[in-house]
Amino acid sequence: MRTDRVVGEAEDLQQFLLFLGSALTAAGEAVNRIEERLCRVAAAYGAPQARVSVLPTYVVVALRPGRPATLEPTRQLRGGLRLDQTAALFEVLRSAEQGGLPPDQGSRQVQAVIDMPPRFGVTVRVLGHAVLTVGICLILHPTWGDLILAGLFGVLVGLLRLAGARFTGLQMLMPVIAAFSVAALTFLLAGPGWAGSDLRAMVAPLVTFLPGATLTMAVIEISAAEMITGSSRLVTGFLQLLLLTFGILGAAQAVGIPPANLGARATAGVAGAAAPWLGAFIVGIGSYLLHSGPRRSLGWLCLVLYAGWIGQYLGGLMLGGYLSGFVGAVTLTVVAYTVELLPSGPPALVSFLPGFWLLVPGALSLIGMTEYLSRDVVRGAEDLLGAVGSMVAVALGVLCGYPLFRTLARVSSGLPRA
Repeated sequence: MRTDRVVGEAEDLQQFLLFLGSALTAAGEAVNRIEERLCRVAAAYGAPQARVSVLPTYVVVALRPGRPATLEPTRQLRGGLRLDQTAALFEVLRSAEQGGLPPDQGSRQVQAVIDMPPRFGVTVRVLGHAVLTVGICLILHPTWGDLILAGLFGVLVGLLRLAGARFTGLQMLMPVIAAFSVAALTFLLAGPGWAGSDLRAMVAPLVTFLPGATLTMAVIEISAAEMITGSSRLVTGFLQLLLLTFGILGAAQAVGIPPANLGARATAGVAGAAAPWLGAFIVGIGSYLLHSGPRRSLGWLCLVLYAGWIGQYLGGLMLGGYLSGFVGAVTLTVVAYTVELLPSGPPALVSFLPGFWLLVPGALSLIGMTEYLSRDVVRGAEDLLGAVGSMVAVALGVLCGYPLFRTLARVSSGLPRA
């Protein structure tokens, strides 16, 4: 009987680790960090020799060397987690790292997190998408026409995303459908002179499809020797950009607008130099509404976003454009993990993932690819190189930011060890 109980407890722990790993993967955590956390949980439950491997579509766990390993697919989680789900998941994780949660109960709690309904209804989430779109558009130095179109198209794309979420078969096609719809309407309005056809007005509504976080996490994982997962994310992100670009160029061909006219104008007419600073705040509000931010997290979210934005701004003044993303990412990461230590602070993953949109590597990549494929080769190549440099700089900033935070935490008497 005792043997049966021990075997049952081991199976419960293994299942709990698998559920945690799958949920953390859906939340967007880097796989090297997931493996570290799962090993910490296993040690807290008396399995310090546990072996964990996290891959894009499944998690493998063995409690001891030589013992059978169990595999858990992650496809059943149906995409990523919202911010409120991520915060609830990290509460379960913190209890598990202290060994204070029975594994079978922990598995049920993880499943409850996955099944959580959104904090906000459909109307608020669609409004959140529009607000987020306007914030991203402000960061890209828009004209007034760009900003108005971006807000209207933000509502349209928000509705399309909600419709696509109900049908699995449409999820892969949704980037093309959204990009085609937004671009076609922009060009149709531009024909009679009602609106200018600027890539900024088209890119901003597609912000939630932009793979800025995916591409950045890919570089982080490759740097951490997680080649399979990092390469998979890199290919996925690049394919997402190709789908969005195809939708825009397809719309240009369908409505008869010459692709050579797809440039992003250099002039800006909204709030001048203050537009990006206002945009950073609006991005925080939009992210909170769209992704159902946890209660009392809006202020922290805006604080982390502004920390990253100020770091990027100062880095650009002192070190130039490419290193500005590095400084911004370091600052954002350190502040996000510091906020996590505070009693009311959300998990770092909640507060700094929206920061990837703020640092805009994905938006720059889409503009660059569209201009390159639309025969503006020189300008497109420059934007593509700038986007690649921005992505690498942001990834390296996150890589350096976490060790820097741990060092600061250890030398500061007011902070516990990370």
